[in-house]
Amino acid sequence: MAEFRIAALITRLRGLRFGWGRRMAALGLVLLLVGWQSGWAPVAAQQLMRGVMGSPGATATISGRQLPAPAPPFGGVIRDDALSSKPWWAPRTVPPTQAPNVLLIMTDDAGFGVPSTFGGVIPTPTMDRIAREGLRYNRMFSTALCSPTRAALITGRNHHTAGFGVIAEQSTGFPGYNSIIEKDKATIGRVLLENGYATSWFGKDHNTPAFQASQAGPFDQWPTGMGFEYFYGFVGGDANQWQPNLFRNTTQIYPFKGKEGNWNLITAMADEAIDWMTRIHQTDPSKPIFLHYVPGASHAPHHPTKEWVDRIHAMHLFDDGYEKLRERIFANQKRLGVIPADAKLTPWPSDILTPWDQLSPEAKKLFIRQVEVFAAYVAYNDHEIGRVIQHFKDLGKLDNTLILYINGDNGTSAEGGPLGTPNEVAFFNGLNKLPVDVQMKWYDVWGTEQTYNHMSAGWSWAFDTPFDWFKQNASRLGGINQNMVVSWPARIKDKGGLREQFVHVIDVMPTILEIAGIRAPEVVDGIPQAPIEGTSFAYTFDSKNAKAPSRHSTQYFEMMGQWALYKDGWVLSTKVNRAPWEAFGPANPDPLNNQVFQLYDLKQGFTQAEDLAARYPQKVQELKQAFIDEARRHQVFPLDASVAARIVAPRPNITAGRSEFVYTRPMTGLPQGDSPLLLNTSYTVTADIDVPPNGAEGMLLTSGGRFGGYGFYLLKGKPVFLWNLVDLERLRWEGPEALSPGRHTVSFDFRYDGLGAGTLAFNNFSGVGRPGVGSLKVDGKVVATKSMPKTLPMILQWDESFDIGSDTLTGVNDADYRPPFAFTGQLNRLTVKLERPQLSPEDIRKLEAAQRNNKMSE
Repeated sequence: MAEFRIAALITRLRGLRFGWGRRMAALGLVLLLVGWQSGWAPVAAQQLMRGVMGSPGATATISGRQLPAPAPPFGGVIRDDALSSKPWWAPRTVPPTQAPNVLLIMTDDAGFGVPSTFGGVIPTPTMDRIAREGLRYNRMFSTALCSPTRAALITGRNHHTAGFGVIAEQSTGFPGYNSIIEKDKATIGRVLLENGYATSWFGKDHNTPAFQASQAGPFDQWPTGMGFEYFYGFVGGDANQWQPNLFRNTTQIYPFKGKEGNWNLITAMADEAIDWMTRIHQTDPSKPIFLHYVPGASHAPHHPTKEWVDRIHAMHLFDDGYEKLRERIFANQKRLGVIPADAKLTPWPSDILTPWDQLSPEAKKLFIRQVEVFAAYVAYNDHEIGRVIQHFKDLGKLDNTLILYINGDNGTSAEGGPLGTPNEVAFFNGLNKLPVDVQMKWYDVWGTEQTYNHMSAGWSWAFDTPFDWFKQNASRLGGINQNMVVSWPARIKDKGGLREQFVHVIDVMPTILEIAGIRAPEVVDGIPQAPIEGTSFAYTFDSKNAKAPSRHSTQYFEMMGQWALYKDGWVLSTKVNRAPWEAFGPANPDPLNNQVFQLYDLKQGFTQAEDLAARYPQKVQELKQAFIDEARRHQVFPLDASVAARIVAPRPNITAGRSEFVYTRPMTGLPQGDSPLLLNTSYTVTADIDVPPNGAEGMLLTSGGRFGGYGFYLLKGKPVFLWNLVDLERLRWEGPEALSPGRHTVSFDFRYDGLGAGTLAFNNFSGVGRPGVGSLKVDGKVVATKSMPKTLPMILQWDESFDIGSDTLTGVNDADYRPPFAFTGQLNRLTVKLERPQLSPEDIRKLEAAQRNNKMSE
């Protein structure tokens, strides 16, 4: 009935004879009532309107309960003719008065001891400056892995709640692990956008499902579909910084073409962010900015410019090895006061990481090169972040800009293994200990476009000081305890202050909303919203709350079967039973119970150095039950300890259920997650082509690139099929002569000798990476046959695409060609046929028996 009374009042007001301005003011009061009924109402009544209501310049701050805000009722007058009618414009939505700009920065794969701000030896002057001007946080927590932390950060919900229990490339068909941020979990970008902010995302997007990353869409899980109006970056876990799979919004771009060696994404994304900020400011100086800045540094591949490598090399920071580095960082941290004076280091893990004094001179030389390139990458990235911050100052916006600079989305990565690697793609295919003498081949080009490099895990352990273990290890602080600096010149006055409250990445969204004066929406696009699970830490900005108890009292952690539960300073942890480089092999079949439990009191010991489980068995049981309760609440079950096996798990991509793929014209840019996969299967690739009178060459089909993949092409007229086995070996099938002018059919047939990826469902790797025989045919005649003793079991180079008719980014064999290597003949039709192995009843019986035996032996 209220709506009808308001409507009647509006009708009467329209008919009154007093002045237009007074009538609009009266209508404004009525619309205020309507707003409170509909969700269009402001946060506070005095913020309802600015300017003359109904005029083109009028603005309003919405309540934010419902997004998008419903359109207010028309407040003008409509008669039969325009001259006697009165126009009326709905007010433009703006944030509350004094809502700050927000710069949300998070680096990649960086542990507590990486930046100089928190005792590290790598110079990070930008982070140092923000710390001096704001606050330092030494208990900022991640989830232990990339995609999960990022999903939690942008949604304010736990990573399993947001569908990201693991990275996008490992997603499985369970709600907590499907890599889909559902519509009831609107992101911080979407909420700020609907409340009047300009929103953007620069750098790494690891929250688009791998099976929705193609140009077939859908695009609702891309940044632009999740409330970030402008996106410039790459999609996936990492990228070649010299030649990335780069997108502007949803369109792939190649700004580095013709600039090889003189272009790097770390600088380019800073340039792009500065340009975007300038355009928004010059267009509408009053519009606040939300800039999500998430560079690929310092995730592998470590790709700094030579200038930065030379700078770090000249400092000789690492010549005395990783154990001495750890001790030096630990001492620095105590001197700076970012850890307690009585903090303790756990022992060096000599059983898995060779002590420095036991390494050969050649190994030491290689390892120092590896870490200097990593350090250069960190320093280079911090410098470019500084340029972005400086531009806020140049635009006159810095005083009212909240800067959150989070060091790392997890601890430092050990995915290079104990020896490091020139090619991270090798690690994901089970090659995690390449001999030093093999790696020395790449010594002089380490960190250039010739490598997809990672460093020895010994350095990673040191960079997680004062804690231990690494990225992926959710039960150890080295995997989850990050650090952060925060500044807001207009509001934070305790310059250089230290905050020790427990803060988790899910707390960032509610903090931003609180300081902006914006409520978390109850409904978005008609869909009721799941509750925000984080707790605002805005209270810590006030110096009087410097020592206030943490308001975030309970938090679970889980990653690939390793888990922990934090509650009021106590932490129950599962003992690490798998180093991150041990990704292959049978997984723990019962990750909930088949564990050794460790108990720590973080109020008394900062670093998990003293295990109290034997002393307090009841506390162990109490916290285990608390973990179970949290796990049920947040979609953590079913627990799954598998790692590599999930990379090739079936997913609902556009190839699911299909065995034949036909292409009739060139096409590039189809990502690995949405293209036919030639691993662990028999297959036939057939090309129907026309060769012109002067001959032809060029790419017919390729997937992957310099660091792992395959290519089917004509080279000087001869057909070639080549497998690049992670840049360590290349197997080649080549025809004896150039194809004559005219129409031809060239094909490559591969017969796989193995049970396929189906064995992984039984916790068994025996079906993958098996041998096979390939045959190259021209017009039906076999021209080359060769056995392939081993095949790639898991993945091709993930930042390279499935291309037809040319090759984008890097090539599979630099000795043969350089991209784009477009095919110069006519491609009439290209067909890919897959014959995936099927498990027989007898195969299944044997696999089930082996699985039972494995469980009994645990």
